[in-house]
Amino acid sequence: MWSPLLRFLAASGQAAVLLRSLAACALAAAVWSDAPAWSFTGPAPQERLTLSAVVVGAVLLALPLLSEARSYAYAGGVAATASLAGSAAVHLGHDALGTPAVHGAFEPVALLVVLAFVTRRGPAASAGPVALLLAAAVVLRPLSIGVQERSLAVALGLTLVTALVAGASVTARWVVADRRQRAHRLRLEQRIELAGDLHDYVAHHMTGIVVQAQGARAVAARRPDLVPPALQRIEETGTEALASMRRMVAGLRAGESDVPPAAPADMDDLRALVRGFALNGVPAHLTEEGPTDTVPPEVAATLHRVTVESLTNIREHARHCRHVSVHVRVRPHEAAVRITNDGTAHRTSRPGYGLKDLRDRVTLAGGTFRAEATAEGDWQVRARMPLT
Repeated sequence: MWSPLLRFLAASGQAAVLLRSLAACALAAAVWSDAPAWSFTGPAPQERLTLSAVVVGAVLLALPLLSEARSYAYAGGVAATASLAGSAAVHLGHDALGTPAVHGAFEPVALLVVLAFVTRRGPAASAGPVALLLAAAVVLRPLSIGVQERSLAVALGLTLVTALVAGASVTARWVVADRRQRAHRLRLEQRIELAGDLHDYVAHHMTGIVVQAQGARAVAARRPDLVPPALQRIEETGTEALASMRRMVAGLRAGESDVPPAAPADMDDLRALVRGFALNGVPAHLTEEGPTDTVPPEVAATLHRVTVESLTNIREHARHCRHVSVHVRVRPHEAAVRITNDGTAHRTSRPGYGLKDLRDRVTLAGGTFRAEATAEGDWQVRARMPLT
């Protein structure tokens, strides 16, 4: 309910002025009321009490203006030192002169507010020691007039309140830190997911465009009749790449608009992917075993991603390839895909991040992933995913 007002005040630059004004009014009212009504033994001169209270009040006024974390530690240290020094002066004067002393409520309350700010916003390295000093200042303040039954009761009560304030502030600090850590992890996961999509889908289409353009240029002089079909395939692949980019952008904007997120790839997408694959005129053959249309969407999406990465690697690295096969098998408790080619790896080919990312993705989902040469000399990629 108050968030629009707070945003308005922050945007208009009036938030600090308002908080400072409220703190000034509270300070004036508290100092005015910090009178013998709170005395345990009777009225007494207020000079010894007022100096430390004014210092603590000045620190309280400055808190809304602070922006750096270490400034809160400095301010808390000043307030704690002033209060402890004032308590020592009052205690020594009371013992030496035997005069009654007064203890007001403002200074401990102000110290508790400073304690909350320090434990909530101060730097981790110095917030703890400063918080201990502030807690000691709060608890020792009523004992400055002497260790009596009533002052001990007040000190014990302030100890409990101090523990509650510090605990609540530390809890709030942990909650904010955990929220920031979760947001950081979410952004990191989104970046990894986006990088995977760019690698698996856009890079797949770009590789197809490059390979088909190279093939068209190689046969242009000898077989000019093959150039128009190659250009048509390049156009189709480019259109698919643009569609993939639009789906990714729509997925990124789904959290900020009414655009529904793109549906994950399914078995129909896998079939279309295999049909559209061609490497120097060598198509990929798809075989299916079992009820492949009953595969859950998340499993089908993983199988599709494995197939995309495998076919992309074949396009980039396989030479003299004459046979490419994709076999999908579904059993009651698992689904598997196997991609095999008989090409030879290019000498300059270097391992990339695609297979490692696939292995991590499949393993995290409870499956198994292997990429290795077969006994016949072919290269094979296999992934198995549990259905339950």
